[in-house]
Order: sequence, then C-alpha cells, then structure tokens
Amino acid sequence: MKRIAGIFSVFLILFSQPPTMLEAQPATKYDILLKGAHVIDPKNLVDKVTDVAVVDGHIASVADNISVSDARKVINLTGLYLTPGLIDIHVHIYPRVGLPPGSPMQASIQPDAFSFRSGVTTMVDAGTTGWKEFPEFKRRIVEGSKTRILAFLNIVGGGMEMGLDDNVSEMDANAAAQMALKNPGVIVGFKSAHYAGKGWPSVENAVKAGNMAHVPVMVDFGYLKGERSLDALFSQKLRPGDIYTHCFAGHRVEVLDNGALNPVMEQARKKGIYFDIGFGAGSFYWFVADAAYKAHFYPDSISTDLHMGSMNGGMKDMANVLSEMMALGSSIQEVVKMSTMAPAREINHLELGNLDIGSEADIAVFKLEKGNFGFLDSAGARHSGTSRLVTELTLRKGMVMWDLNGLATQDWKAFPYKKGLNDPYRK
Repeated sequence: MKRIAGIFSVFLILFSQPPTMLEAQPATKYDILLKGAHVIDPKNLVDKVTDVAVVDGHIASVADNISVSDARKVINLTGLYLTPGLIDIHVHIYPRVGLPPGSPMQASIQPDAFSFRSGVTTMVDAGTTGWKEFPEFKRRIVEGSKTRILAFLNIVGGGMEMGLDDNVSEMDANAAAQMALKNPGVIVGFKSAHYAGKGWPSVENAVKAGNMAHVPVMVDFGYLKGERSLDALFSQKLRPGDIYTHCFAGHRVEVLDNGALNPVMEQARKKGIYFDIGFGAGSFYWFVADAAYKAHFYPDSISTDLHMGSMNGGMKDMANVLSEMMALGSSIQEVVKMSTMAPAREINHLELGNLDIGSEADIAVFKLEKGNFGFLDSAGARHSGTSRLVTELTLRKGMVMWDLNGLATQDWKAFPYKKGLNDPYRK
C-alpha cells in the first residue's frame, strides 16, 4: 500500500504542474526573426522593407511577412536598416607581445573590441605581418577572434612596424607565396607598404608573389621617388584586380595642382584596378575626395585603416566612414555595396557580404539619423552632413554580438534571471 500511495503522490505532483512543464512546445522553423527592417542586400538586389529569418547560425529566409509564430525569438527592427555584416579590408590587428626594449611603437589593436560595435563582421589585416610572423598571427588572432579574420601578407617577411619597410632582403616573394598557398582563403593577397627606397622592389615582389599564389596585391604606395610615379604604378606594375588603397590621400598626386582629379586614376579603373578608401590617420582629405566625387570617381570599397593612431581621429570607426561617404553624396545603398559586396569581390570571397540563403548569418542593423553633423578628415577639417549611421545591432553567425539599445532582449523586470549565490548576474 505504501508503494501504491507513493506512486499516486508522484502522479499528483506531476499533473498538478502548469501545462507548459508537461506539454511539448510548438516546433519553430527559425531561431531568430528580424522583422520589419529596410533590408539592403546589393548582391541579391534587395532594397525594401522585409523580414530576415535565421536558423543554426545561417540565413534561412528573406521574405515578406514571415509569421512571428515561426520563430523562437522575434526582434522588431521597424524604422531601421538591415545589411549584410560589413567587411573592412584594411585594418591592423596584430598587437605584438614580448618585444625587446627599444622596439618600434606598435599601433595594432584587438579586433573584437572594434568590429561588432561598427557593424563589421569580417576584418582583413592589411600587411601587419609578413610570412615569418603569420603562423603566430593565425594562432592568436585568426583562431582566437570571434570576428572573421583574413589577411593581406606583407611582402616584407618581418612585417610592418618593425623598421624593415625598405629592406629589400626581407622581400622574399617565394617564401611569401608559399605561406599563402599553405593558408588558402585566409591569406587573401599581399601588401606593399611604405617603401621609401630606390626602384620598385616592394611592388614588384608583391606582384611576383601574387602571381605565384594567384591572389591580388594591395598597395600603400608610400613615397613618390625618382621613377616611381602614380602613372607608372598603374600602367606598368599593377594588374587588373589589384587594389590601390588610400585612394583619397593626396600624397601621390591623386589630385593635380589645379584641383582636378589626376586622369591616371580613371585610366587605372578602366584597366581593372580597384580603389579603396583606407581612411587611416593621414590618408583621407576632403580636397581630394571632393575633387574625385566632382569627377564622378567614387571608391570601389570603404575601409578604415583601423589602428591606434586612427580610431580617435577623423576616422573613428567603419560606420562613421560610411557616413562620411554619404556626406560626399553617396546614397546609403551605395555605401552598403562599397562595404559588403564590393570588398568581398576584391578579396575573392564572394560567399561574404550578402544575405544568400544558407550563408552564415553575419548581419548589421543601423539607425539612419537625420540632423546637422560634422565629419572630419585626417587633417581635422570639418565637412557638414545631414545623415549619420549608428550601429544598433550586429550578428555574427546568428549570435548577437552588439546590441546598442537592447533590441534583442527584454526589460530587466521580465528577464528570466536564474537564482544563484555569489553571482552578480544570478545565472
């Protein structure tokens, strides 16, 4: 009898609980439903208010009026813009450790601290490391970051910021190419940067390595000297598909003395060379950008040249650089293309920078603020603008990585805290 009574008691306990503890929850198609945003996806020609659904970290659907009952979590994005996660193809994100006393000042930063808050889900290090340091860069930064990290390998084996930019003996095209071939997809090209010596060894060795590994070259042209001119660089040295970064810097006669755009820029574009912003600390000036826009010469891609020296200056972050291009006259649709589909093409990663069904759910959500804003160039000169993009939400592989105003969560009074001792979050 005691055994029967015990079973009866367990039966009463179980069936006296609320139905939600016993009944299976309705199955849902999607993990997250991002509802009501103006979606801009240049690759798929989407430019309208619609919904985006995510499951298992991938894009599951982009369609109108997806039912809220089909999703476990619904995020209302009415009045905001939703884009693919941004791709910043010019950053410096290798903070070296354990350098001996007297080593050069290091300007690189940790990627995750600056990517998601500006809508960036993919960063491409622009030549901070050469082939000698790349394995350590891969271990620490590529494999240790939540941001997707790719790299242009510096043609200088010892890398940037090490006082080796003019050391021709460090420019081993074969060693660089072999490292790229061992790391396909992660090393997306080679970087020639800051060379101030004689001749063309930096560019020529970068292109030689590019030919061997079948990848593009990004050039920070450094200094004009002797036979090194912009015309010669474009017409004789670079190939279609190579990238000229710092395109609005003005240091290399991108604009002539009469204020007109140098015609060799347009000739290079016709050849198939890409032009990238690479804002940086000293590589973007309004007088150059204004001349280019007046000539209807617009950048192919927007990038920040993010490092310790640029993030507190005119550049600030990726969203701010997009806003600066809008101040010059680009539309929001154009700057989204310049920071998603276009850089994906330049680095030969066409699976990125879009909302293809089945692709990783890398998503950025922005508020387009209207008002009177001021934007700075590298000299600190101000340009007025009436629109500014503010990053509200960033998802990487379907996980919320940045949420400025708590759009993806709920008020603390309804939040399902879990009880626990000595835990400030009570989880």
